[in-house]
Amino acid sequence: MIKFIAVEELLSVRNEVLRDGKLSPEECIFPSDKLPGAFHLGYYKNGELACIASFYPQSYGDFTGTGYQLRGMATTAAYRGKGIGNQLLNFAVVYLRGQKANYVWCNARKKALQFYLNTGFEIISAEFDVAGIGAHHVMYVKIQ
Repeated sequence: MIKFIAVEELLSVRNEVLRDGKLSPEECIFPSDKLPGAFHLGYYKNGELACIASFYPQSYGDFTGTGYQLRGMATTAAYRGKGIGNQLLNFAVVYLRGQKANYVWCNARKKALQFYLNTGFEIISAEFDVAGIGAHHVMYVKIQ
């Protein structure tokens, strides 16, 4: 089941998956988490939070229209490869289309590029490094 959740509900998964369990939950809060228009999604499987993603109203570069940044998408190890990340992302795109957003973009980790390509995103930047995390590309999908 996919539902809108409070940022506090997803911090343990952010830490476990995106920060290798090395931080406290409070250290996993992004400055944009409480921006007006921001929202967080969680996919629950068997009562357990299995996949998360956060979305923020944020334009990118010279792109026109209303943009949202996807950030902090993560699936716990037990549920990877089962299609739930795809379902969660599709839910978000349908929701954002209803909100009249024009596109979604993200800074995708190199190891997640194929996932995003399979869901319709395209690479729009050269590879760059995020200190302490690794190689990334900016990716984008037009939603209307």
